Order: sequence, then C-alpha cells, then structure tokens
Amino acid sequence: MEEQKEMELPEIRKKLKELLVENLSLEDVNPEEIKDDEILFGEGLGLDSLDAVEIVVLLQRNFGIEVKDMKEGQKIFYSIDTLANYVYKNKDK
Repeated sequence: MEEQKEMELPEIRKKLKELLVENLSLEDVNPEEIKDDEILFGEGLGLDSLDAVEIVVLLQRNFGIEVKDMKEGQKIFYSIDTLANYVYKNKDK
C-alpha cells in the first residue's frame, strides 16, 4: 500500500501544477517550473485570495474534495506538496 502511495503522489503533484497553470492565468509559468515545496501565495508563486477560491473549485471539480474551512485551507494551500498530500488523503472519502 505504501508503495502505491508513492506512485500516486507524483501524479497528483503533476496534475495540480497543470491545473494551476491552466486555470489561474499563470502565463509566464510552465507546470514543470513549479517546485513541489514552493510557497504558492505572496512572495512564492504570487497567488492571491481570488486564486484560493479558484483552487477550492478546482479541487471539487477534479478530485471531488471540498475545503470548507479557509483556516484549514491556508495550511493545505501552502505548497504543491501540502496540496497533493491533502488530495491523496481525501480523494477516496
């Protein structure tokens, strides 16, 4: 089971990067350029609160996951790694 988890997380990270670039108007960014541990908001990738709302919609639409508590969302949306781990843990619930 643990081995399968490692196989899926890279796929989830890749999909999340593609979704962010496609849906958040990141014209000058390629998905491959986004580091897994790069901070998504502020000084990192430069996302803002409107982007956070869009990420909530993307998670619901693409993974069937809802983020209702935005305080929790701040931790989840910290980086691609934190997002991917959240998706992995919650996608089959």
